[in-house]
Amino acid sequence: MINITLPDKSIKAFESYPNGMDVALSISEGFAKNCVAMEINGKMVDLNREIKEDSSLRFITTKDKEALEILRHSAAHVMAEAVQNLYTDAALTIGPVVEDGFYYDIDMKPVSEEDFPAIEAEINNIIKAKKTFERKVVTSEQALEIFKNNPYKTELIQELAAQTAEQELSLYQQGGFTDLCRGPHIPHTGMIKGIKLMKTSGAYWRADQSKAQLQRLYGTAFFDKKDLNAYLHLIEEAKKRDHRKIGTKLDLYSFHQEAAGMPFFHAKGMAMWNVLLEYWREEHKRAGYVETKTPVMLSRHLWEQSGHWENYRENMYTSVVDEEEYAIKPMNCPGGMLLYKTGSYSYRDLPLRAGEIGLVHRHEKSGALSGLFRVRAFHQDDAHIFMTPEQIEGEILGVLQLVNRIYSRFGLGFHLELSTRPKKSIGSDEQWEEATNGLKNALNKYGKDYVINEGDGAFYGPKIDIHIKDALGRTWQCGTIQLDMALPERFDLSYKGADNEKHRPVMIHRVIYGSIERFFGILVEHFAGKFPLWLAPVQAVILPINDDLAPYAHGVSSQLSEYGIRCDVDTRTESLKKKIRDAQVNYTPLIITIGDKERESLTLSVRTLDGNVKMGMTMDGFVKSVVKHIKNRVFEDIVL
Repeated sequence: MINITLPDKSIKAFESYPNGMDVALSISEGFAKNCVAMEINGKMVDLNREIKEDSSLRFITTKDKEALEILRHSAAHVMAEAVQNLYTDAALTIGPVVEDGFYYDIDMKPVSEEDFPAIEAEINNIIKAKKTFERKVVTSEQALEIFKNNPYKTELIQELAAQTAEQELSLYQQGGFTDLCRGPHIPHTGMIKGIKLMKTSGAYWRADQSKAQLQRLYGTAFFDKKDLNAYLHLIEEAKKRDHRKIGTKLDLYSFHQEAAGMPFFHAKGMAMWNVLLEYWREEHKRAGYVETKTPVMLSRHLWEQSGHWENYRENMYTSVVDEEEYAIKPMNCPGGMLLYKTGSYSYRDLPLRAGEIGLVHRHEKSGALSGLFRVRAFHQDDAHIFMTPEQIEGEILGVLQLVNRIYSRFGLGFHLELSTRPKKSIGSDEQWEEATNGLKNALNKYGKDYVINEGDGAFYGPKIDIHIKDALGRTWQCGTIQLDMALPERFDLSYKGADNEKHRPVMIHRVIYGSIERFFGILVEHFAGKFPLWLAPVQAVILPINDDLAPYAHGVSSQLSEYGIRCDVDTRTESLKKKIRDAQVNYTPLIITIGDKERESLTLSVRTLDGNVKMGMTMDGFVKSVVKHIKNRVFEDIVL
């Protein structure tokens, strides 16, 4: 008798060895149809695996987060089979799952998107056949015989054999197709309801330019074709919102080969940049922070002391000054440690909250650079909070409240993840327990749901990661709150306690914007270039209807500028209709038309982006309404 314990603690008894599908069918046929794989005693396996002892079992259904990865792993095998059916000389290498789908690197003749329909047709034939995925365990010698004509699989098998004491490997078959894989997989190919090839690119075997160049075919897959269509729609919307295109169109920033990965901000981009920093400074002053500034270049011995030289050296830019080695800072933290050590603190002086808009440089590979999202030079809105252990909960709660205020100003929602102690870490069990409980208590008091990522903390302390959600529903990890037990120790930081003894402060690293350049790019895509009035690089454009009115229009612009309203005057020899259209295309929130009537009556004719027009506005009435809207940083469009 085999007893299977389910998550609800109920027990299913079987007289012979059941497989996962047998157990699922004993619950209901409808339930079994949605089962993808199973977890037996904590190990993920295929549904057709026999269960030969009493076990705890959890089913992975199409609704579980692990299911999509299993589906896409299986879809990679289906795509590989389709390619081999069509290109008999193709040699398979590896085909992993990635964030939004999967890819397979294949040694084959070059293919383009024009070849995708034929490959997708073959994929659909395999899906319609509902081929089952069968796991087979073989010896390394047997595997080498099976893949003797594939040098890439042979290399992988030899490496795996060297790492596996039992000298056994798992293969998966679907019909006549066999691939080296550890699984698990979906029960049959028919579970793939939506699949699409996305793009192709070149790739080197083992990412080594001295080795063979391969074709990398990317695809994505879903359990429901509706989900695929929604994803493809999201991709099209994201293309329209590409911050690189919008930034060029609105004259915000540019990128140049002469400084790869280091963006150039134009005058309009700097107007937005300064608004972001002005808001940041206002909120941080209100929250009790002081602002500091540390040098961009610091000596090697400092980076050795902080541990960066040993663990982060390959990402750092270095130089030699007066025969001494220096590094351009990739992070602001060590400079913050030196600032703390210039003072002498008691427990009454803590918490000490110090923020810095620090310019940092990190050497990213050229292939990884991507607009403002992945750069080599960027600014971080770092802050370091030095405190006593008793203050952890209150300070974390204060940061979370600050995060909420700032993100909500941009209409950005967010979710929270708490990452706990990893296997490799420093500090005592008591320190980690105190730090982790401080984060948990603050999160519980804050009252927003959060996810726990066991063992995913930094080696020096637990952390809270903050993932924002944009207008397209995409998530971006920008903010983070990290407790650090390493740097205060490395730099021998201390404060005098109530007992007059020296104590080690607890330190928080935290960012909210994160990389300001990256956050800027996220905002461009979030708003698709149509920014709220307070954030818009140009808030108003003045359109004189003829050349004679140009001097008056410039006078109006000067008046508005005195009130802090960012204005342009369009004096081009174009029709008024075209000027209005161009202003709308550039998402200028306020379009002011100046004619003889407006000049004589000292009024304004104002059009908003939603098409509403208000005639005969007095300058005083317009300014009061607009300045109030900007000062309050109102997210919604202005109503005049």
